[in-house]
Amino acid sequence: MIQDYISLAIGNLKHKRVRSLLTIIGIVIGIGAIIALISVSQGLENSIKEQFELFGKDRILIGPKGFQGPGTVSEGLTTKDVDTIENLGEFEYVTYFLSRTAEIERKNQVKFALATSYPAEDVEKAFGDIDIDVKSGRFFTKGEKFSAILGSRAASELFDEDVRVRNKIKIAGSSFEVIGILENIGNPQDDNIIIIPIEAAREIFNEPDKVEGIMAQVKPGVDIQETQSRIERALKRARDDENFQVLTPTQILEQINQVLGVVQVVLVGIAAISLVVGGIGIMNSMYTSVLERTKEIGIMKAIGAKNKDILLIFLIESGFLGIIGGFFGVLLGLGIGKLVGVIAFQSGFQFLKIEVNFSLIIFGLIFAFFVGMISGAIPAYQASKLKPVDALKYE
Repeated sequence: MIQDYISLAIGNLKHKRVRSLLTIIGIVIGIGAIIALISVSQGLENSIKEQFELFGKDRILIGPKGFQGPGTVSEGLTTKDVDTIENLGEFEYVTYFLSRTAEIERKNQVKFALATSYPAEDVEKAFGDIDIDVKSGRFFTKGEKFSAILGSRAASELFDEDVRVRNKIKIAGSSFEVIGILENIGNPQDDNIIIIPIEAAREIFNEPDKVEGIMAQVKPGVDIQETQSRIERALKRARDDENFQVLTPTQILEQINQVLGVVQVVLVGIAAISLVVGGIGIMNSMYTSVLERTKEIGIMKAIGAKNKDILLIFLIESGFLGIIGGFFGVLLGLGIGKLVGVIAFQSGFQFLKIEVNFSLIIFGLIFAFFVGMISGAIPAYQASKLKPVDALKYE
């Protein structure tokens, strides 16, 4: 019996191909948009988690309130805060950094890039702990004041000619020798970085005491939550204010995931509007189908078809519209997601990996099927309630 209903539904869809195609397009666009947005956001979330796993769970980041990362101009921290934290004695090392956008010059070409500075004795250790190494040259050591290390993209794309080890560049008017080129990290902000000793940065940027951020590597076995609380108490006593924040990688990741979650809900909500439009298209198509097939319904009822049979025929038909649209919508969405991944990779965001999620594919198909069924429910119910005599008289 069900096979007969399915044959009737497929036959009618084939008979009204143009209308069916136009109806399906709405579902394709809606499902495609939802699948694309979810797959991209999941890929971004997974990539961020991978980055934070590399950063390490035993690091604590201290910054002024509102600090968002290197390059963010903020007020509040000084070298005295670094001393306060080091005196706690619960860390393998404590390092700090200062970042400024600076004028970079080479062979009469002038560009602007982010110059980030670290204490010379800490830079190799700080980058080595997050598995970032130089692909050529080396890190600078204590006493090398006017040396520079370039990110992979800064070396290859900042100027018309590639910058190599032992080349000279000017940063804020002062000459620096390039002693190292970092390996490719996978995101533009890090790959465009220029690293210099903090002693040189203090001189060329005229920042004698300022610290933009402090990173503290906790010793093995030390409770990071308790250490975080101790840092907060020590800084509050030493500074006599609370113009700072102490964050663990887990907290930062939670904040990012919250933002991503809100963005994902908003974007999927916007995409769902097109799906609603597609559902209305199915409903309209089914209403038209009921009107066109009124006599056919009357004949089926006259030869013994029951209300539930008519209802099921039209529900199956609308469900088919939904699942066909869902199938092509899933393909469209995955295609868009993969395209975004390729574009991101070419733009330098190599950490963004869009993967095929089979549970997401199943969700898209089932969701589209139910959208079709729900959209066709009212027209199907109306068709099932037609009286045979009235249906046969219909012109």
